[in-house]
Amino acid sequence: MERLWAPWRAVYVTQTKDEDKAECIFCAKLNETRDAENLLLVRRELCFVLMNLFPYNNGHLMVAPIRHVADITELTPNESLALFQLTQEMVELIRRVMGPHGFNIGINLGRVAGAGFPGHFHIHIVPRWDGDTSFMPVVGEVKVISESLEQTYAKLRKGLEAE
Repeated sequence: MERLWAPWRAVYVTQTKDEDKAECIFCAKLNETRDAENLLLVRRELCFVLMNLFPYNNGHLMVAPIRHVADITELTPNESLALFQLTQEMVELIRRVMGPHGFNIGINLGRVAGAGFPGHFHIHIVPRWDGDTSFMPVVGEVKVISESLEQTYAKLRKGLEAE
């Protein structure tokens, strides 16, 4: 039997799911100045981009409003526009830097809809490549991520600086 080591997943599987006691991961990272360590890629006036700590694929980003709101209906028109414009910019960045064949872009409202952290609205951008699915998720219930988060962050930051 082969073993697939993914020690960074321990943080995810052992964290508390009690949303009432949990600090907002988005707001916490915004309030710090360690953007590279926190994988915070872009800060704007109304929104920001954070890499997903537990990505579905390399380059999995989350675009969120600065203001702590849980639902799409709570966004102002300016926040909505800024979020969508930044989502477009990130798709172009990932396309240029990583060369995916397509994207999944989505919003999960509420835990039942798949939101891992439903308290702070965000948009997921997941780059996809032909052949990026295999027997691993189906048979082994494991997803293989081929590059470290830090490598992907550095690659995307370099792409931002080249603009």
